[in-house]
Amino acid sequence: MSDQIIGLQQWLQTPPGRYLLEWESAQVDRAVADVFGYHALQLGLPELCGLQDNRMPHRWLAVQEMPQDASGQELAGLDPPAGDVPLALVTDFEALPFPAASLDLVVMPHTLENSDAHETLREVERVLMPEGRVVICGLNPTSLWALRLARQRLWRLLGLGRFMGQDYLPLEDSFLGVWRLRDWLRLLGFEVEVVRYGCHGPAVSSARWLRRLGWLDRLGARWWPVLGAAYMVVAVKKVRGARLMGATWRSKRLRAASAVAAGQRRQDMTNKETKQ
Repeated sequence: MSDQIIGLQQWLQTPPGRYLLEWESAQVDRAVADVFGYHALQLGLPELCGLQDNRMPHRWLAVQEMPQDASGQELAGLDPPAGDVPLALVTDFEALPFPAASLDLVVMPHTLENSDAHETLREVERVLMPEGRVVICGLNPTSLWALRLARQRLWRLLGLGRFMGQDYLPLEDSFLGVWRLRDWLRLLGFEVEVVRYGCHGPAVSSARWLRRLGWLDRLGARWWPVLGAAYMVVAVKKVRGARLMGATWRSKRLRAASAVAAGQRRQDMTNKETKQ
């Protein structure tokens, strides 16, 4: 076999890619289902329908370049695989065409692995409203899958890459660990709310063996969670000094009740003075 490096979209069609996509789809659906607001955005990877379970009235999918079919022709839209969230815009993730503090939710499936991570995170922080959420999926650099890729890189350096075939994972040098991601988010004013790891099985390429070894996901989630091949992080944008306003009907009712109570106290005092 020849030494071959594949891209993310092509790799997602392999058994490990479908296995990863299934886990990430389940985690993202769970994370976004109860996030409320008006405007949600997914950045990249239309193969993962990250906003299909969210109930916001305005949901968009953004990509950095138009997707292509097998013949290399650009697709006019994505229906499917993007579900009920159509392709809305093609844009640079480091310069999003949204006003500051205008989005309630941003989903980023492997977005930081395919763009300038620092600049993209800064741009997401700019467009998110206070208390807005960002959901990030990535590949874990400390996992059995990454260990297999490191071995393949070593073989390539030794000139033996032709004996290994194509890489088990895409994204040659773009792994971003959870601890580094936490630090970046904290510097931008985010508070990490949820961290989940998944895909704890060994780096095998066969769909049959992935199914047979599925029990390792349950075992790994308990005994070696941080060694999962993938992770999902949910973070909330915090703004110092920001104050969330409650429902107006509640404050009006409280003010009305206070006014009635104050009036009743004055009436009681007047009656007491009259009796004296």
